[in-house]
Amino acid sequence: KMAAAASSLVSYGSGSDSENESEFGNVTSPQKVDPDAVAHLQPLKPGTITALAVLNSAPEVAVKEDVETGVHLDPALKEVTYNPTYETMFAPEFGPTNPFRSKQMSAPRNMLSGYAEPAHVNDFMFEQQRRTFSTFGYALDPSVDTSEVSSSSYIGAVEEAEKNKGLMVFETGAKKTEKRKKVKGGDASDIESFLGPWAKYQDEKDVAKPSEDEQKELDEILAKRQKRGKNEEEAPAEEKTVLHVKEAYDYQGRSYLHVPQDVGINLRSADVPEKCYLPKKQLHVWTGHTKGVSAIRLFPVSAHLLLSCSMDCKIKLWEVYNDRRCVRTFIGESCVVSISASGRIKHLSDVDIPVDFKYIAEPSMHSMPAVTLSPNGKWLACQSMDNQILIFGAQNRFRLNKKKIFKGHMVAGYACQVDFSPDMSYVVSGDADGKLNIWDWKTTKLYHRIKAHDKVCISALWHPHETSKVITCGWDGQIKLWD
Repeated sequence: KMAAAASSLVSYGSGSDSENESEFGNVTSPQKVDPDAVAHLQPLKPGTITALAVLNSAPEVAVKEDVETGVHLDPALKEVTYNPTYETMFAPEFGPTNPFRSKQMSAPRNMLSGYAEPAHVNDFMFEQQRRTFSTFGYALDPSVDTSEVSSSSYIGAVEEAEKNKGLMVFETGAKKTEKRKKVKGGDASDIESFLGPWAKYQDEKDVAKPSEDEQKELDEILAKRQKRGKNEEEAPAEEKTVLHVKEAYDYQGRSYLHVPQDVGINLRSADVPEKCYLPKKQLHVWTGHTKGVSAIRLFPVSAHLLLSCSMDCKIKLWEVYNDRRCVRTFIGESCVVSISASGRIKHLSDVDIPVDFKYIAEPSMHSMPAVTLSPNGKWLACQSMDNQILIFGAQNRFRLNKKKIFKGHMVAGYACQVDFSPDMSYVVSGDADGKLNIWDWKTTKLYHRIKAHDKVCISALWHPHETSKVITCGWDGQIKLWD
């Protein structure tokens, strides 16, 4: 049956001509089929499969070494995407080697000086060993297990470690010091000879007189001190004055203290200006002191002359108007005298009665070394060391006016003088930065600030007859007039 089916398939035509022939009834006779052409379609006979299999007693087998020979790792590779064997991972490097390299140079390293591996070390233990090594010269060997400490566990001064019994810098060993022996106290029943706990030590010396060698050294030291102390006594400075103008009197017999009347302002009047204005520019600079100027004062009432005292132990008299010359210089003692109120207590007393009738002492109150009375005599301005200007009532009740506190400047450590404008509309003061600060009296607002001096601006005075003239002095040795 299978042979007949195969022959029918072979006889089936693959072209379209066979279809046409079948339609018209032209059927041809089947062709002869070659048996070899259909041999693969015929079933095998039983028993032929075992006959075709060939038995090989020594087949070719893939050896493990032959499989692994082609797998190598790059020594510079940092990431492996498969799981190699131990032999492959740590196999020696192949290739030409430098015969002149030593073992140390050939050793693997990940940095220029060697191979660094991350390790965790306790901060306290590391610092303890470092300080012990710098102090005693020895420390525990980090490469040795320190659970059982022995002499081989230390590096450095091993003998010193054995002597100190491995004492660390943060540990204190038992001090073996012999106690000083005392003289026996005697019998307690004998009151006169009994010493008890007040007995002296056996090696205690009662005589305080130095030995001969010590006495010689002391004599030499005293002789040197006497030579140093025999300095020539400084001669006291001569008190004198120097007149810088040609004549002390003019042709009319008027001295340099005479109040000028040709400046456009009545300096003898007690009236104050109706309204004052802020100074904006520098008008004049008085120079003559070799050191810092510590204070300035205007002549009472007229204010036509200016007195200045400096750290060079000189007092100078200046003209405020006309040529603004230095009229006279007063030279006195060769030491600087200054008085500062460093306490935190205010003492109030009458002029005729030297007894305090009131004092103020508060924990929050700071030192106030500079005090100024207002032109109307109602208020007292105090420069506080906490960078504030405090106003106290100066009439019936002496108390702090909490609504009048002026801030915004830095005067801590400096007794900067405070002053008022003649019409009581402004408050002026210097500061440690050399600036002239001007506040509004009513609102306590900082209106204007001028860079007046290179160093501390220690004092500021408002001219009592001028509307906008302010005089300042500083530790740079200059006195300036602003308008």
